[in-house]
Amino acid sequence: MSGSSLNNSEPTRPTEGNAEGPRGLQTVVRFDGFRRLWIGQIFSQLADKFYIVLMVYLIAQYWVTSTPQENGALAEIASAIRMDFETRAQRITLLATGVYVANTIPAMVLGSVAGVWVDRWPKRRVMVASNGLRALLVLFTPLFLLPGPHWLGLSWGYWALLVMTFLESVLTQFFAPAEQAAIPLLVPKGHLLAANSLYQATSMGATIVGFALGDPILRGLNNLFQLVGLRGGEFLLLPFCYGMAALCLSTIRMREQPRSQAGESVWREIVAGLQVLRERPSVRTAMVHLVLLYSLLAALYVLAISLASAIQGLGPTGFGTLLAMSGLGMAIGAVVVAQMGHSFSRRRLAATGLGAITWSLVLLGQLRGNLGYTLALCGLLGLGAALVAIPAQTTIQEDTPESQRGRVFGLQNNLINIALSLPLVLAGALVSSVGLLPVLWVLAALALIAAVIERPWQRC
Repeated sequence: MSGSSLNNSEPTRPTEGNAEGPRGLQTVVRFDGFRRLWIGQIFSQLADKFYIVLMVYLIAQYWVTSTPQENGALAEIASAIRMDFETRAQRITLLATGVYVANTIPAMVLGSVAGVWVDRWPKRRVMVASNGLRALLVLFTPLFLLPGPHWLGLSWGYWALLVMTFLESVLTQFFAPAEQAAIPLLVPKGHLLAANSLYQATSMGATIVGFALGDPILRGLNNLFQLVGLRGGEFLLLPFCYGMAALCLSTIRMREQPRSQAGESVWREIVAGLQVLRERPSVRTAMVHLVLLYSLLAALYVLAISLASAIQGLGPTGFGTLLAMSGLGMAIGAVVVAQMGHSFSRRRLAATGLGAITWSLVLLGQLRGNLGYTLALCGLLGLGAALVAIPAQTTIQEDTPESQRGRVFGLQNNLINIALSLPLVLAGALVSSVGLLPVLWVLAALALIAAVIERPWQRC
């Protein structure tokens, strides 16, 4: 493939011809359309993380009173769900849980429906509209701080915030499958592995940066605007990020196959998406890998608290250090897959990743209490997760017909969000009843079984 074709602004169609040549991150970022999509993803990912940080910031500043007695109704709710409500941090956690629930419900139930509409509409317009509407939506945030009626001891603004979070998550359900379905339209097939690796690495980077720097950035904007006599500087961060994402995505040029599906019902199209999983074993297997992987990672979020509590000098509140190390491992794994993954079969990459996860979980139980070993094993677990997730995502993109990618990726979002939610509840309950070590062994056994099913010893 000639260098000039990599740098022009014409929309690139994946072909076997342009799949040849050097592969890796340095090549895939030279595709003009993908580069614009990637930059838009960075702004959108950062905005999603900053959104959660801003919600917690507002809850702490405006809706958590200094004494729990002033929120009697909330104290009753906390008692009903067996949650402590004595300290200010616990009250913030309770109200933040409402934000998490409002954000999660659309992700669990709307993915398939949104995916159907993504297949019907031009994907660039869907991505631009979803980010543009989110930018407009968050502009209403300062209005929620105005005085007004109270329900359950909280101002109307908090409940309006939950409604806004719900709507913001609904728009995200349209953006996510459109974004994933757009990648194969902008990147030749031979470079999809590198493209997904880059997405995985930047996603982890956005998560770390967004959560780590979100609060300092918000406070810095607030202080900066106060220096010139203005208030509310913190409310400009989200519209800026979502707006920049919409602007970058609006410049993408992309050719899609014409659609003529207006006569079909949404339900029939969802069933058609399920039919893809039944007819294409490679897509089905990749989807199972992703669901299993995200279930294991969600369980790790809970188990990290117990692991951190056993480490002297870290304690339960230091669980974020372990998760950050897993994120770093995933980022490193993404770079490794991008540069060398095309030299290995997908089956062996998945089996290797699942094997690394298995050993990490087993040794985490045996070596718990040692900070150095625990950090190293968390990093290894993250690296293994990248070896599973990126080839699986690439396989789904390659083997799903273009006309059905939206609904398949919508279904994928449904399943992944359920996989992320259920273990958060089950893992905590199991650790409380049987202890940490048996739970780690059960998770390791699941990963080992999945690795053996791949039969990596056979020729691919």
